[in-house]
Amino acid sequence: MDCKIEELIRKSGLRKSYIAEKLEVTVRQLRKYEKMESLIPIDKAFVLARLLGVKVDDLYEWED
Repeated sequence: MDCKIEELIRKSGLRKSYIAEKLEVTVRQLRKYEKMESLIPIDKAFVLARLLGVKVDDLYEWED
């Protein structure tokens, strides 16, 4: 599985501190989601997807 969160955040133009605040996490935790050191909880995934203007499915890409 390939994580697209970092790329989507970059394209959105939103600041990571703003996104982290909306997700009620630290910027450090957001970074862990981006690097797949931690999986984002589903409720936060929906908030993040809405902020980025994408579907939850777009946050990750399945690699065969």
